[in-house]
Amino acid sequence: MARLIVVGGSLGGLLAANLLVRAGHDVRLLEKSAHSLDGRGAGIVTHEALGVGLRRAGVAIGADSGDGLHGLGALGVPVTGRVALDVHGEAVARRALPQVLTSWSRLYALLSDALPNGCATMGRTVAAVDTDEHGVRVRCDSGEAFDADLLVASDGIRSAVRAQLAPEVQPRYAGYIAWRGVCDEAWLSRHTRSTLFEQFGFGLPAGEQIIGYPVAGAGNATAPGQRRYNFVWYRPADEHTALPALLTDADGELHTNGIAPHKVSWRHVAAMREAARALLAPQFAEIVEKTAQPFLQPIHDLASERLAFGRIALMGDAAFVARPHVGMGVTKAAEDAMALADALAAHGATPAAWTAYEAARLAPGQAVVQRARRLGAYMQAQGHAGGSATRRDAEQVLRETAVATDS
Repeated sequence: MARLIVVGGSLGGLLAANLLVRAGHDVRLLEKSAHSLDGRGAGIVTHEALGVGLRRAGVAIGADSGDGLHGLGALGVPVTGRVALDVHGEAVARRALPQVLTSWSRLYALLSDALPNGCATMGRTVAAVDTDEHGVRVRCDSGEAFDADLLVASDGIRSAVRAQLAPEVQPRYAGYIAWRGVCDEAWLSRHTRSTLFEQFGFGLPAGEQIIGYPVAGAGNATAPGQRRYNFVWYRPADEHTALPALLTDADGELHTNGIAPHKVSWRHVAAMREAARALLAPQFAEIVEKTAQPFLQPIHDLASERLAFGRIALMGDAAFVARPHVGMGVTKAAEDAMALADALAAHGATPAAWTAYEAARLAPGQAVVQRARRLGAYMQAQGHAGGSATRRDAEQVLRETAVATDS
């Protein structure tokens, strides 16, 4: 049995902690937030590998019934296909593709419930990490210190652990942003519910892209009438002018590293809704209009050159961040967590375990970032002077977006 510290209590950290606990290890999870993270995030696309990881983490999600959904139906809302709508709301492309769409909150609740009591320590911000031949020590800004044999850093795109080990690895802004939000099904017109709600939807105005799909509603309800529709609207935003303006709240304060939903200026929200009425299918425009609190996400990517640093390993968004077009963020974290557990089983609580983990996960992580950059190249071009706002091939977008990497 190894003594392990997992830094970061979001989905990646919870996946790792649960898998390692069930492998028989003594795990302490450190999360900087003093409170539950429930309620953060929006929609998530599931894949077969995520189901495998959740089962290994102790989450009961059902067996694969051969319907193309890999037994993931209990996680959220199943859809049978995709549709692209033009500005008039008419379908211009369709594609059959069974998938299950879930929400960040749903997965967080399941993984939090699976973690044994006493494993998570909340409200601890990592100040420094020290290692020697015997183990690793985490020092927190509270003055506390925690010791272990090995450490897993799963503390996100702005990882404090990665900043100490590889400060040269930094998020790279992609030249565009995403407006995101969820709208209650019950608020939508019958027309929008019948022509869009039950499908993975796409809109492709020149120079932009919107996607959307149904997810669970309040209390993780999935019954018709109680669900929500999640949207992600990609729009160009120049790094030096438009982006700082969008990250500036109504009081004039600039939030460089990302702006909280309630801080987004009402003027920007109003302008976004006006643009939706002009550019998007009426169904999407209605969803955007009736979303109570849309939020803003600058699109970044990040790729590490190393994952193993002696007794410390990087995983999830601390290691790689792929643009959302691939829809693989949580699945990638599940694959990382399983590789960590497998490496420990093979090599014990030694640096050799993390070396083996790096050998298994470095290339796949780099590949998914590159694939996401390719899918986002069109949008990235719009965020630079001279970008061409040509229209895209709807069939190709439906075929490539948010599918498993081997599809």
